[in-house]
Amino acid sequence: MDRYAPLRTRTIALVGLMGVGKSSVGRRLANALELPFRDADAEVEAAAGRSIKEIFSELGEAAFRDGERRVIQRLLEEPPHVLATGGGAFMNDDTRALLKSQALVVWLKADLELLARRVGRKDTRPLLQDSDPLSVLKSQAETRYPVYAQAHVTVETGDTAHHVTVGQVIEALTRYLEGDKA
Repeated sequence: MDRYAPLRTRTIALVGLMGVGKSSVGRRLANALELPFRDADAEVEAAAGRSIKEIFSELGEAAFRDGERRVIQRLLEEPPHVLATGGGAFMNDDTRALLKSQALVVWLKADLELLARRVGRKDTRPLLQDSDPLSVLKSQAETRYPVYAQAHVTVETGDTAHHVTVGQVIEALTRYLEGDKA
């Protein structure tokens, strides 16, 4: 019997703060489960014909979030896959309702100082422009953690190899689905 079959019945959506590994873990999770991988940020960029940084600077965050919601809605109409969402996607009430009703939502959670080290290496994150990564992440954690906690499962990750996190996600989802049947 295929032990991963129950995990292939719905899209698995990864939520969490920037730098937690939604895209990199998501790719490996999709590979392990033999599912397609989709990255909401990349899909938004393709739909808009510009980078997220450009969307933020030219149209603002509200326009970006609206486009993100529409893209995620379209992606959730596709066959099951692993979906990496942007860090703020789950904060939108409509997007969160869509994800919770049509996908298995996994909150990837990691130490803020670890995340600050990871995201401080890149300048592609609009919400970090001219800001201290740790203070931005602390502020985001205060507002986002109570909302992220509405995910179906939470997986605490550390500074470990991605395959370890993938194993933790598979184990947490399996336990969740088995509990669903009880």
